[in-house]
Amino acid sequence: MGSKIAVIAVGGNSLIKDSRKVSIKDQYEVCYDTAQHIFELVKQGWKIVITHGNGPQVGFVLRRCEVSKHEMPMQTLDACVADTQGGIGYLLQRALNNVFIKNGIKKPVVTVITQVAVDPDDTAFKNPTKPIGAFLKEADARLHEKKDGWKVLEDAGRGYRRVVASPRPKEIVEIDAVKDLVNSGAVVITAGGGGIPVVRQEDGTLVGIEAVIDKDHASCLLAKELKADCFVISTAVEKVYLDYGKPSQRAIDSMTTEQAVNYMQEEQFSKGSMLPKVSAIVDFVNATGGYGIISSPYQIIDAVNKKAGTRITL
Repeated sequence: MGSKIAVIAVGGNSLIKDSRKVSIKDQYEVCYDTAQHIFELVKQGWKIVITHGNGPQVGFVLRRCEVSKHEMPMQTLDACVADTQGGIGYLLQRALNNVFIKNGIKKPVVTVITQVAVDPDDTAFKNPTKPIGAFLKEADARLHEKKDGWKVLEDAGRGYRRVVASPRPKEIVEIDAVKDLVNSGAVVITAGGGGIPVVRQEDGTLVGIEAVIDKDHASCLLAKELKADCFVISTAVEKVYLDYGKPSQRAIDSMTTEQAVNYMQEEQFSKGSMLPKVSAIVDFVNATGGYGIISSPYQIIDAVNKKAGTRITL
């Protein structure tokens, strides 16, 4: 694959700056801002592979289904992920194309609708815990439970939500195509939302399933398969913090994988936010010897060049 490959994971929430501005136009403008930063990395000679989250966007799809359920069938979760891969990929792809054109650079940008296979015996299927979609009244939640086979849980007094399994990614189905595209010089957008969750049958065929794959772990698997030099997870904060939210809160500029594991064992990182990010980068660094960065989307250039964010190394 050659050198200087950066896998950049863009959070789905980071594509929405303001909860009052969630239109396609609003999301495109944020994508365009991100594209300008990625353009600077391309100028520096980096081969770029982009992944992205899709939590809010899947929520929008499911809400539309809920509102129109009297007329339209409910969307399966694998199809929701596929829809948002295409939609967000289109916005990022168009934004990057436009930035390249305005700067006189001819470079292909390709979105790959990506399936990610998981183990059907993953223990996550026995205890679904990942909340998705809108908050529901108990009566509506119980109706879905009975009619659609959902598992629903009450969420901190705010209502009921559907919960699904979040199994570990095992195989990026389209990885060979992604490698070919990267080798050709294209900027590749792939494995959006953690990938479309599928299970490989004994005969090799694939079946879509009701699950959500963690975007950071899928991005880690992708970065390992590509033998990337750098794996960046962009998020809402500029750096990783110890004692987050406490008077003793302090930022970390850099840490080794050993230090990161110790912090994880001390439960320094929240399970719902920073823990999977740190865990994914530790996995990548230990497997490849490359380096990982956690930072904000607007520090991507400096982060890749080891001047911003929290850097994790061997």
